[in-house]
Amino acid sequence: MTVAHRGIRLVTFDALHTLITPRAPIHVQYSNTFAPYLGVLDPDALKRSFKTALKAVHQTNPTYAKGSSVWWAEVIRRTALDAGANARDVDEHLAKIVPRLLQVFSSREGYKAFDDALPVLSRLKKLGISTAVVSNADSRMHMAIRDLELSHFLDPVVLSEEAKFAKPSPEIFLEALRRVSPSIKPEECLHVGDELEADYRGATAAGIHALLLRRPGDTEAHVEPGENLADVETIQDLDGIFRWMLSRDVITTRGSAGSTEA
Repeated sequence: MTVAHRGIRLVTFDALHTLITPRAPIHVQYSNTFAPYLGVLDPDALKRSFKTALKAVHQTNPTYAKGSSVWWAEVIRRTALDAGANARDVDEHLAKIVPRLLQVFSSREGYKAFDDALPVLSRLKKLGISTAVVSNADSRMHMAIRDLELSHFLDPVVLSEEAKFAKPSPEIFLEALRRVSPSIKPEECLHVGDELEADYRGATAAGIHALLLRRPGDTEAHVEPGENLADVETIQDLDGIFRWMLSRDVITTRGSAGSTEA
């Protein structure tokens, strides 16, 4: 029998690469959508250009100030051009490409849940621990989470487009706490995500416990070159949340005879 102690009352999650992941690599799905309009582009070039475009646009506009469609149109345009697409073809067909990609990445067509997502969310709920999302994403994330049947467990879903704050700003994390309950203190919250600065450093700056998720073999996860994880608490799967809680005496697992089991 697992027993929750008063300590952690809320676990917040990043969405992409933490609870959900692209059904096929993003550059592959971009390539499939580009092909009828722009021809077949080099997959390695697409992979590089997407990451570069995403980072550049996020740095200049982290909260989708001009709207998510405009934001993603710029990411998609830069991705195609930097991967070698003909500029005239991009200008001619961008109005068709953008809505299609926005549609793909708003549902199970583009995303799937990690195998451990639903079991871990369900177990946390049984322990009486609230769960929520804090994500640098636009409003389509609501649709994706709902289509993947995770929304029952995640309330609220706090997104940078709607909150007007983006991770690593402490404000977006504290907004999630306020929306769950004004009585929850930062030290009663744990955040889990795959980005060192946005998730781990952002949460700890807000006074919230944090775990950095690094799934073995996940090539889509956000990993910065030269990261120093010496002082960072990491887990390799979402079940690591419970191992962390056991180590902190947040929960105990008791056998029928009353012994404590890890």
